[in-house]
Amino acid sequence: MSKLKYMNVLIIPILAYVSFTGYGALTYLPIAYSFLFIPFLELFIKADTTNLSEAEEELRKDNSIYDWQIYLMVPVQCVFVYLFLESMTEPGLAVGDRIGRITGMGLMCGVLGINVAHELGHRTKKHEQFLAKILLLSSLYMHFFIEHNRGHHKNVSTKEDPSSARKNEALYVFWIRSVVLSYFSAWKIETERLRRSGHSFLSIHNQMLLFQFAQLGLLVGIAFFYGGEVTGYFVMAAVMGFLLLETVNYIEHYGLARNKKGDTYERVMPQHSWNSNHIIGRLVLFELSRHSDHHYIASRKYQILRHIDESPQMPTGYPGMMLLATVPPLWFYVMNRKLRKIEVAELKEAA
Repeated sequence: MSKLKYMNVLIIPILAYVSFTGYGALTYLPIAYSFLFIPFLELFIKADTTNLSEAEEELRKDNSIYDWQIYLMVPVQCVFVYLFLESMTEPGLAVGDRIGRITGMGLMCGVLGINVAHELGHRTKKHEQFLAKILLLSSLYMHFFIEHNRGHHKNVSTKEDPSSARKNEALYVFWIRSVVLSYFSAWKIETERLRRSGHSFLSIHNQMLLFQFAQLGLLVGIAFFYGGEVTGYFVMAAVMGFLLLETVNYIEHYGLARNKKGDTYERVMPQHSWNSNHIIGRLVLFELSRHSDHHYIASRKYQILRHIDESPQMPTGYPGMMLLATVPPLWFYVMNRKLRKIEVAELKEAA
């Protein structure tokens, strides 16, 4: 049963179903669970820094049950997109109920959509990458597949990376910079790949073009079957989904910087990502919060990510840190003090 612990994430779609079929406060259950209940619990549950032994890691690494748990999220997400669209056609639905259901779908787009796509997008098997693209399509954020893998992981914690937050940069400023520049970065990366491979920009080899057509096709299909109003609700949910992603990006690398020697940055190390070992956030997000090890060795599957002592640690789990980030003065007060400690330690080490 311990192998199935990541199925705790299914609490979110269960609550989303309640949201899509309920009214009033019930429509806000998914968001309340994720950003009230979990952060509250994680204030009292001690972070777990335990790592697997080498033998345990070897057994877990290629155990297909961990793969099937993330594969399962693809049909779940697709079904819930359908359920959401159907629920929004209900006549006489109050404005508050519409907002609640949109937040439920937005949470699904962020957690089961983009987050699981992130894990699958790092895999090398074609069918896993295809599943990642389906999930990203459900959040209208397909360029993430290109920019994250070939841009962010290369440029993380540098000024060249739009997804790395700078010290004293407020979340809301970061959202605009990261969303816009990441999109253009994906076009630049793909255009350069096409040039190197000798393919035309206007060809089926251009993934960015295919992504735009896929997303437009999805919106046209929704508009055809459900009308423009419901299409607008879906877009709102998708925007919430990718803003949740960008909030995660914000907290993961805030204020951390790689040193540059000449024209070359130092190698990405565990100290270039904020880490969180708080167990509930780890389970819900398929170990995303063990982010330092993920960036150190991006090919490591989620079930074997490790705690690394050298990595800077967040004071609580991802849901709580995301809430904190929405209040910039509080965020700066907490995180800039941590950054100062890191800077002092680096100065002492250099001396």
